[in-house]
Amino acid sequence: MTQDTLLKSSRLSVPTHPWGVSFTNGEASGNDWLDLEGMSRLGGMLAGHSFVKLVIDRQEKTIHFLNHEAYAFHADYITEVILGRPREEMERDLDAFNATLYFEPDRRFLLGILSLHHRLGERLLALETIEVDTMDIGLIRELFDTARARLEPSLKLFFKPSNHLQEDLFHADDIDGVPVIWNHDLFEMSSFFALNYGATKGRLRVFESIDKYRAALPELGWSDIIVMPRVPDDIPRVAGFINTEPTTPLSHTNVLAHGWHVPNAVQRGAIKLIDERGLRDCWVLYRIDRTSLEVELRKLDDSEIPHGPSWAIQTVQIGTPDVERTPIKDLTELRMEDSDKFGTKAANLGEIHHILRHQSNRLLGFYRIQRPPRENLLTHLARFLAVPNDEQLEDVAWKFMQRFINIPRGIAIPFSFQKEFLASSPPIQQQIGRLKMALELNAPVIDPLCIALQKMIREQRIPAKIRDYIDAQVVRNLSGSSSFVVRSSSNAEDLDNFSAAGLYQSVSQVTTAEYLFKSIKEVWASLVTPRSVRIQHAAGIPLDHSYMAVIVQEEIKGDLGGVLVTTNPLEPVSDFRNVFINASLTSVARVVDGTEQPFQFLYNTVEGGGRTLAVGAGGGEVVTAKKEILQKLAFAGRLLQSHFANDYTFSSPLDIEWAIVGDTLFILQLRPYAQ
Repeated sequence: MTQDTLLKSSRLSVPTHPWGVSFTNGEASGNDWLDLEGMSRLGGMLAGHSFVKLVIDRQEKTIHFLNHEAYAFHADYITEVILGRPREEMERDLDAFNATLYFEPDRRFLLGILSLHHRLGERLLALETIEVDTMDIGLIRELFDTARARLEPSLKLFFKPSNHLQEDLFHADDIDGVPVIWNHDLFEMSSFFALNYGATKGRLRVFESIDKYRAALPELGWSDIIVMPRVPDDIPRVAGFINTEPTTPLSHTNVLAHGWHVPNAVQRGAIKLIDERGLRDCWVLYRIDRTSLEVELRKLDDSEIPHGPSWAIQTVQIGTPDVERTPIKDLTELRMEDSDKFGTKAANLGEIHHILRHQSNRLLGFYRIQRPPRENLLTHLARFLAVPNDEQLEDVAWKFMQRFINIPRGIAIPFSFQKEFLASSPPIQQQIGRLKMALELNAPVIDPLCIALQKMIREQRIPAKIRDYIDAQVVRNLSGSSSFVVRSSSNAEDLDNFSAAGLYQSVSQVTTAEYLFKSIKEVWASLVTPRSVRIQHAAGIPLDHSYMAVIVQEEIKGDLGGVLVTTNPLEPVSDFRNVFINASLTSVARVVDGTEQPFQFLYNTVEGGGRTLAVGAGGGEVVTAKKEILQKLAFAGRLLQSHFANDYTFSSPLDIEWAIVGDTLFILQLRPYAQ
């Protein structure tokens, strides 16, 4: 039974009102409660769940359930309906008004959100506060008890902690009469989870196991919608994904889905659903949007079947790389404009070094922009940085970055070294020529040619003069480090309409000179894997224009590591406050390749505060001290987003890989996050 059916089957107990409905606190009788029908008519949809907002007026002893179409924000309803004041009056001093709603211990109003969920066929309601709310146990109990009295008695109600403060309260105390349900409980029991919104037409390809997927991999292409337990990193460019097991929105596959603008979702039982509808191997319209309760699949008529990929009309612009002989450089010497010689990853790390040494006049850009109804967000940043006035804010923000951000030492080996290495072998040059011809003719031998070319690169010895020079630069710049990470840094990534997340190779735990040179060749070879070549070619990126630089960086073995994106990928348009963080106590690599379910957090970069969306499958706990570092990381990410923004809205999000050692944070790499 779908959620829509459940809502429609519930009896109606309250009339629809342009503003909402309100009840006097006390013992409910007759129809003086809200049931699912009333909730459906008053509320909205968010992340696949219906919800309704509520306000408790402690002074007048009333509870109000808001009509979401008329009042999307609690503050608007309180101002106009309860206080009878013009909305403009409240907006003139919105921050002070919000402080009376969320922070005062003896406040007049208690604000909450009710959302509908399902567990093993049973309906339940989760009650939560606004994420920045500082309610104590007494106010939480009052909110819960008042709401419970005005909800249909057959509905099970739980309180869901909505920030780390409340999580700590409920972990520390067993609160009698207030049953708790955690974000991660709801995440784990949810049968549907939208990862990337969109619509596509394609042929459903169902694989019950990774082995069946591997067997079919050579024939997969633009027309396929892949359905399997967890879509792997080596997916070619296809029409869409459906995972039947949970994964993180920050996995490489979902970053690809963002960059390719294709729908992606978790749908438990999707294979059974597809087989029941007879859709296996059929052409369908696959759609995910903000109102979806499950994946939408509609079989296409023959006349609707596309004859080519919709993205074929997109043009990917790639600049001409500079492959003239360039010296190896320490990362501290690079700037963003060096990406034509060293690739975007290396250039971005160099740019962060420059910010930390020389400041930036762009750090406050995100906070200076009007975010209606606020003129700007500078007062919130000032509060976080404990700055008495905005005049000092730019300098204090820079000093915060200097104190807080560290970058592992490293060197960058430019494109010219790859070019010189490839030119040193006539057989490799001949193989590249054969591959270029095969791509022009779309010949069926592309994959074997790529595999053979990779083998030749791995087996070709790096010329002695290049080896000696690289070795000398490692000794000179990285002495004292015994273990390295060898990272890819290409010009064929992080481009408009082209994401290369997970496409190229990086090698960790490099401890010997011989393994270092082997790893460098492995990174060079990753530019010409069958998957890399096909995806680049399909995007219109010529093989002649694709080059690979290499970063050799000291390896940071952190207590906690992961990925931050400076947006909420689940609500990228409407949510300007929150950033999304994935964290692992075991392996950052497992976060991004999707093989381990990480801790998932949302952190507010306006009012501050965070909340846990999911706990890591690897076990353990992220302690409070580490969560406080993650809050600082969230604000630092916003400041970096401002500096790296390519327009003056300062809204283009970043993808930042990070690690924490003790109380020290390291940024390992930074790239644009595809939207």
